Amino acid sequence: MSEATGPGQNVADVARLAGEVLDEVGRAIVGKRQELTLMLSGILAGGHVLLEDLPGLGKTLAARSFAQTLGLEFSRAQFTPDLLPADLTGAFVFDQRTNEFVFRRGPIFAGLLLADEINRTPPKTQSALLEAMQEGQVTVEGETFVLDAPFIVLGTANPVEYEGTYPLPEAQLDRFLLRISFGYPTLEEERLVLARRMERGQETQDLRQVVTASTLQSMQSVLEALTVDDDVRDYCVDLTAATREHQHVMIGASPRGALALLLCSRAYAAIAGRDYVTPEDVKAVAPAVLAHRISTKPELWLTTASGASVVADVLGSVATPRAGTSGTS
Repeated sequence: MSEATGPGQNVADVARLAGEVLDEVGRAIVGKRQELTLMLSGILAGGHVLLEDLPGLGKTLAARSFAQTLGLEFSRAQFTPDLLPADLTGAFVFDQRTNEFVFRRGPIFAGLLLADEINRTPPKTQSALLEAMQEGQVTVEGETFVLDAPFIVLGTANPVEYEGTYPLPEAQLDRFLLRISFGYPTLEEERLVLARRMERGQETQDLRQVVTASTLQSMQSVLEALTVDDDVRDYCVDLTAATREHQHVMIGASPRGALALLLCSRAYAAIAGRDYVTPEDVKAVAPAVLAHRISTKPELWLTTASGASVVADVLGSVATPRAGTSGTS
C-alpha cells in the first residue's frame, strides 16, 4: 500500500494518490474514468454522492471499490419499504448479562455507507439518514452518537422504477453533493468486462488499498489551500443564479448549490494536479452538481426539459470568465 503521510502533503501528493485510486477502481469499473473522477471529487470535497442508474451498471461495485481503495470500513444497507430507522442507526437492546440497555450500532456506523435503492424506504427512515448526512451524527431515544470521520454516503436509485418507491424530497436531494449516472458501456468496454471476469476465475474482485482513512482526511484538508480566483467564485454564483431564472424552472439551485459547485471544482482541480481552479473545472462538475437541485415546471413533463438540459443551457448562456491570476499561482 502506498500513501502520503505527514504535514508536508501537498496538491502533487493528492493528484498522485487520486490517480492511483482511479487506476485501481478502474480495474473494476471499466471505461468510466470521468464518472469515477467526479465521484472521487465528491468524496475529496467531503460530500455524499447519489448514483442514479439502471440495474447492473456498476453502482454497488463502484461503492465497494472506492471503500477498498480508500481504506474505509464499508457497510451496505438495502433500503426496503419495511426498513425502520433503528435498522439503519442501531437501537438500545437489553443485555441480560449486565441487566442494562446497551446500544447496538447499525450499518450507518461506517466510513462508507452504501444506501442501496434509497428511494424504496419511507420518509421516516430517509430522515434518519438525512441527519447523519448533514450533521455527522445519529439520535436514538434522545441520545446522540457522533459518527467517525470520514463518513461518506453513496446512495443508489433506479430512475425508471416508480412502483413502491418514495421519491427523495428536494431537501434530501440537496444534501447529495453530486448525482452521477454511469450509463451503458460501449461494446468494447463490455467485452473487456467479460474478459476480465474470465481471467479472474472468480466473481469477487479484490482491489489494492491505496490510502488509509487518515490519509484521505489529509488529502481533503489540502484542498483548503487551493487558490480560487474571485472571477471563478462569481462564475459559480452566476451559474447557480441562472438556473433560478430559466424559463423551464419551477425551483432552481439554492446557494448550497453554488457552494457545492465551488467545493467540487476545487477537488476536481486537485485531482488534475493544479493548486488553482479554472472555469473549465467548474464546467466539468456543473451537470453532476446542479442538475438534481433543479425542479422543472410540471406542465413540461411531456417535453425533454430536465435539470440536465437547464444546466446545459446556462453553461452556454452565462459568460465564462477569462483566465486570470489564479492560473499563475
